[in-house]
Amino acid sequence: MLDFTAKKQEYERRVRLVQQDVLRMGALVENSFWLAQSALLERNLAAAEQIPPQDKHIDRYYRTIEQECLHLIAIGGSNASNLRLLAAIMHLVRDLERIGDYAKNLGEIAIKLLPYPVPEFMPQIGLMCQRCRSMLAMSLCALANLDKEQAEQVKVRDDAVDADFAQLFQLLVTVERGEKEALLLLVLVIHHLERMADHATNIGQRVAYIITGVRQ
Repeated sequence: MLDFTAKKQEYERRVRLVQQDVLRMGALVENSFWLAQSALLERNLAAAEQIPPQDKHIDRYYRTIEQECLHLIAIGGSNASNLRLLAAIMHLVRDLERIGDYAKNLGEIAIKLLPYPVPEFMPQIGLMCQRCRSMLAMSLCALANLDKEQAEQVKVRDDAVDADFAQLFQLLVTVERGEKEALLLLVLVIHHLERMADHATNIGQRVAYIITGVRQ
């Protein structure tokens, strides 16, 4: 009986460690997003250069968390809620890893944009960027607190980002003046932001699933 109790306590401890690692990974992803925003909007070259090494750290977290989740699921000994948590985390960290990749891409684009004049659409892109960062922050907060209402609000906010994308895309593809390469790079920027918002939405939906057991 004591041996069973000790094993159960050890299992629960490892599940909690996984949760803590996910939040640490999320904090790194959020910071990479902030660095990407600074690189784009403030032309901060130093910020852009900080993203790739941090992305490697994010990737290490992703691999470690995924492997630990697989191991904990394989050895069993968990209740249904923990199994649901571990299964959701395996998907959730993939979303975080992809947001980190897009942040790295944005940093690279920011460097390529440096030789060009500041684009006239930067204020609108800045607003879209802030909306996306807010969604990521909300999804991570929902995860930390297992807050169903907050998790579901992330998807609601995605509508504004989709509207930003549609408006900016239309503006960028109809511009008749300006450097074509810079315009193409800006199209990539809004594409990456829109995808980051989608992944933040996924995180929110996975958090809701952890809490309710109902897939969105």
